[in-house]
Formats: sequence, C-alpha cells, structure tokens
Amino acid sequence: MIKVDNLSYSFPQKDLFNSISFTLEDGNHCAFIGTNGSGKSTLIDIIMYPEKYMFDGSLELSPNCRIGYVSQFSHLDKIKEITVFDYIAEEFIKLQNEITSICTEMETSSDIDTLLEKYQQTLDAFDAINGADYENNINKSLNLANLIKYKDLMISELSGGQFKLIQVIKEMLNSPDLMIMDEPDVFLDFDNLKALKDLINSHKGTMLIITHSRYLLNHCFDKIIHLENMEIQEYDGNFIDYNFSLLQTKIELQELAASDNEEFERNEKLIKKLRDIATDNAEAFRGRTLRARVKYQERLEKRMIKAPFVDIKQPNIRLSTYNVPEEIVALKVNDYSISFDDLLLENVNFEIKSTDKIAIIGSNGTGKTTLLQEIYKNNHDSIEINENVKIAYLSQLQGKTLNESNTILEEFFDAGFKTYDDIKAHILNYGFEEEMINQKIGSLSGGEKNILQLAKISDSKTNMLLLDEPTSHLDTYSQIALEKAISNYQGAILMISHDFYSIVNCMDYVLIIEDKTIRKMNMRKFRKMIYAKHFSLDYLEIEQKKKLVEIRIESALKNTDFTLAKALLEELEALIKLL
Repeated sequence: MIKVDNLSYSFPQKDLFNSISFTLEDGNHCAFIGTNGSGKSTLIDIIMYPEKYMFDGSLELSPNCRIGYVSQFSHLDKIKEITVFDYIAEEFIKLQNEITSICTEMETSSDIDTLLEKYQQTLDAFDAINGADYENNINKSLNLANLIKYKDLMISELSGGQFKLIQVIKEMLNSPDLMIMDEPDVFLDFDNLKALKDLINSHKGTMLIITHSRYLLNHCFDKIIHLENMEIQEYDGNFIDYNFSLLQTKIELQELAASDNEEFERNEKLIKKLRDIATDNAEAFRGRTLRARVKYQERLEKRMIKAPFVDIKQPNIRLSTYNVPEEIVALKVNDYSISFDDLLLENVNFEIKSTDKIAIIGSNGTGKTTLLQEIYKNNHDSIEINENVKIAYLSQLQGKTLNESNTILEEFFDAGFKTYDDIKAHILNYGFEEEMINQKIGSLSGGEKNILQLAKISDSKTNMLLLDEPTSHLDTYSQIALEKAISNYQGAILMISHDFYSIVNCMDYVLIIEDKTIRKMNMRKFRKMIYAKHFSLDYLEIEQKKKLVEIRIESALKNTDFTLAKALLEELEALIKLL
C-alpha cells in the first residue's frame, strides 16, 4: 500500500526526518505515534500531497490509491446546512444523480457511445464505494456509533465530538484504499471514544492513524510506526507489546552502556597514566602505547549506546503553587444556570476546597467549557471565589490564551519574563529547543501549543488551575509528565477531561454532568462506571498494577540494578498476558 524508502525532509529551522523507511501493507490498522512536534502530521501530508514537498528519498503508493482523510480539526462551522444522513450520503447521492442524468440524456442524444462510456465510468465509481447498499450501510454505521437517533438532525445541531464521528463514518463508507486520520479522538467524550474504537475495529481496509489516546492504542492496532528523533521504527504487533519491547530494549541497552562506561573510564585512567609517564620519559614504546589507547578510546566513544526510541524526550512539567491558603473553600457555585438556544445547565451547586483535584466529566456539548470560562471570568452572581485564590486557565481553544502571531520569545516577554536567558532556561524544561524560541506559535503542533500553555501556567503565581482538556493533542510521554505534575501540585485543580487514565491517576473525585445538572461521584463509582462501558471488569486494575511494575523497573534502572529490572520484566510480561 505504502513504501517509504530513505526519506529525508527539513524545514528551514528544523530537521524532521533522516533517511526514514517503512512499509504499510494492505489491511494493516497502523498507529502512527511519536512525541509532539516530531513531524507526524507533516509526514501524512507528504503521503497525501507529495508534489508539494521537496524531499530526498522515495515514496511509493499503490497505483490509483484512493485516500480518505479525517483531520484533527472538525471545521463544523464550515459545513452547509444539511442533515446527518445527507452529509454522509453526499458522494452516493451525487453519483446517483449523475447516473440518472446520463440516462435521461441518452433518451434524446445521438452520441450514445460517448454517453455509454460516461455511464459505465460513473457506475463503476458508484460500485467501487458499494453504492447499491449505501442506505443500509449508513444506518449500520450510525447504529454502531450509537448515533442513529441523530440521522435526520441538521449537522449544525451536533456537538463537535458527534460531528467528528460523522466525518469518520462518511470517509469510511466512501471505501478508500487507505484511510488516514490525524488525532480523530481529540475532545471525544467517553461514549464517543468507544464508538470511534468500534468504528476503527469494524473497518476492513488499510488505516494509518495518528493518535495519543491510550485507550485506542491499546485496543485498535496491529502495527505501530514510531517517529522519534528524526528516525522511524516499525513494529508488527499491538501497542502494549511494543511498549514492552521498548522497555526490554532499554534494560539491555542500559546494561551495555554501563559496561561501556566502565571500560571507557578504565581506559581514560590508563591514558592519563601513560601521558604522565610520557611527560617524564619520552620512550618510543610508551608513545606508541599511548597513541593506541587514544585510538581505542575514540572507537569506544563512537560505539557508545545511542537509543533514539528508548531515551525519549519528556517535558519536565512543574506546576508551581504560590501562597496556598489553608483548608478553605476556594470556589463555591450556588444555583448556577446557563443557556444559549437551549438550557445547558440548571441548579448547579458544588464547592471546591483549596487542595482538591476535581474532574468535570460529561458528554460533548453539555456546558463544561462554558462553566469553566464563567469561573475564570468571575463575573457571575452564582460563582464565588475566595479572595486568597489566584487562578490560571488552560483553554482547549489555544488561541484564547496564546497569541499565535507571536514567537515563543515574544509570548513569554508578554507574560512577564525579563530576559532572553530566563525564557530559554524555562522553555528548555518543556522540551523546546533553543532554535525554536523565535518560531511563530501558529506554526507549532497542537501538542506543542498545549505544552506552551502549561509552561506559561507554571510560572503564573497561582494556587488554583482551571484546565480544559489539558491532555488533548499531548503525546503519551507528555500525558504521563502532566499527570505527575498534577499529582505534585499543592493547590486546587478543576479539570475538564475525557481521558479516564488521567482522571483515575490524578483526581480526588469527579463532578458528572447529567440531566442538565452536576452531581458528585467518588472515584470508586467512577471506576465502576468506566469498567462497565469501556473495559472488562479487571482491565484497569491490571493496567494499574502494570504501571506500578514499570515504575519499579525505572527505579531499578536508575540504581543500575539490572538483575532486579530483569526479574520485574518477567512480572510485567505476566500482567501483559492478562491484558
């Protein structure tokens, strides 16, 4: 289906790919992973529009390969007024109308041969997308995604998450040879994420999907392509096994590296000793021995372990807290209601203490973001914020908190940083290289923009954070770094999230939106709800045990206890088999 061979490509300020090669076979469901800003979306664009790019190496696609594409952005506002069914059926209806028009033209035209040829071409195109049964297939897909009740609604009445699923259904039913999706899971609620999983698993064709969703990665793919540090690694198998393979490789490489380091240090001492002797005694034999040792040291240095897929760049996210008040009610919401065309929320009541970490959950379009924005603005009679509480806000609409026409440097000067060196030192911790400091924010990936928001928040001298989908667009390594930062944060956090991994790992309890109001739910009940809808009964428990074993392995590696690390690896393998 796709063959990439020794492909290299660079932006003016950044090298993206260095002689990368991979193949994608017919029928593969392939996850395309890698850290934020590594070039995944660019590589997909090269595959779709190779004529736009000047790259080295070769890219081959199957002849006449038809590509279906779903962007990470919904563009719901750009769709004309049309029903859900008619939007999905657009291509089928268009071809049907063309066939009817050609048949009508045949009745009066003398150029039958030309029309017959045109008729056959249009009929072939209709058959290629299984047009004869399109109505039934649309209904099946809508049922699978639990969206059949929206079939006759106007597209404009859908939430962003529902529309994303409709886009996926539309592209799949057009029967492309290759289905490409760029972060289709972003902002999907729990039920829509499960629906996306079911749609992916039901699709018979070849798929290449950029995703950071741990849920999709663990349940949907039979091949992994990993882009990291300008190199590609491909793995035939699922994501859980791939992660195990990476950890296994890390243990082996670190053990080899430790051995190499010992040999390097021994040789360094010997070179120093020989140089000291050579200073006092210029004997030719000693000189030859010294030169031989220096050359050996150079060879050792060249072969020192380099592991682009093991030593993965992870941001050092630190959410500093300033002047955290003692146990007080930091935020109180009394009888809050909000409506636009329809009533979204009514009779909402809750309070948050100064060290609480709370997740707001609910279906797409239920008013979560509106509530968070109202709290941040603090100009609603039903919202009361303690005078000692200082708030910072991360928006899922990144342009609300970042000026995308600014460079990173300008953005942090605007945020109050005083010197270039202060800004450089700060953003280096968050994974941005110094050469990116003058890059326009608008040119960054979605994940890089979220990391940039977190970098600004971390220095904002606040004690309460409002986080709206903070893990969206973040690679899995950044998600884990953020979870650690949230766990270490001393103040209050109110977080909108559809990432149940982050909720389970970080939050004290959840506020769930149901029937236009909010109720409190403890973590035990939340886990039970998640198990029922998304997992077998003990799946998350096993995954939690797996995570703890992985942490113990990392600790053993830090202490260079490779015997313990290998023993724990066997324990980890047993847990993976249960998953």
